Amino acid sequence: MNSRIAVVTGGLGAIGLATCRALAQANFKVIAADLHASQSRWDDIQMSMKNLNIHFEPVDVSDFSQCASFVQQVESLHGPISVLVNNAGITRDGVLKKMEPADWDAVISVNLTSVFNLCRQVVDGMSERGYGRIVNISSIIGQTGQFGQSNYAAAKSGMHGFTMSLAREVARKGITVNSVSPGYIKSAMTDAVPQELRDQILASVPVGRIGQPDDIARAVAFLCAEESSYLTGVNLPVNGGLFISF
Repeated sequence: MNSRIAVVTGGLGAIGLATCRALAQANFKVIAADLHASQSRWDDIQMSMKNLNIHFEPVDVSDFSQCASFVQQVESLHGPISVLVNNAGITRDGVLKKMEPADWDAVISVNLTSVFNLCRQVVDGMSERGYGRIVNISSIIGQTGQFGQSNYAAAKSGMHGFTMSLAREVARKGITVNSVSPGYIKSAMTDAVPQELRDQILASVPVGRIGQPDDIARAVAFLCAEESSYLTGVNLPVNGGLFISF
């Protein structure tokens, strides 16, 4: 059986690369989608992936027409997309009274509108083939809110609302749509947090450690498995017990 095609947006970030690796190890042919990658950067990534079946394609996920062209390009080169992981995300933090409209628009466009842009392109093909897995990477911030992140919290919360709605629309088409809400995960973003604040975060996590990108990647791979056909509309928190809801 040929490998199914999986697309991971934000595929060159910490969580994105870990997810690409996990899916490739699960016998998917993976397309890492991101804004750009220099040849030297991509060469380094490929070396670290130990010849796994991972390819790079550039795309601006906030642009609907680019997403349409991207999906056409991927499917013409590699085959029909069976798995879509919407992982691309940015932050533009600031308290609301000082937040510029451009900061609001950028976060909503990249973190939330991108989910519509790409799902809109792949869902018809998945429906026709009677199979698909869509996983949207939300955040604990979408569940709890965070000071200075009203734009990010709105986008991540909206992502799961989108997830539940689309899950209902396509459930009988063999497509599952789920979200994963990471807690604090080691990445360039969390490494930039002042050490004192990082220590406070670590002290608040019940399992006693910051999450690793592989913790998220394993959850995504589980939801993307063919055997996970009875899980849809689910939000899977992966946060070390930092936030627990009924």
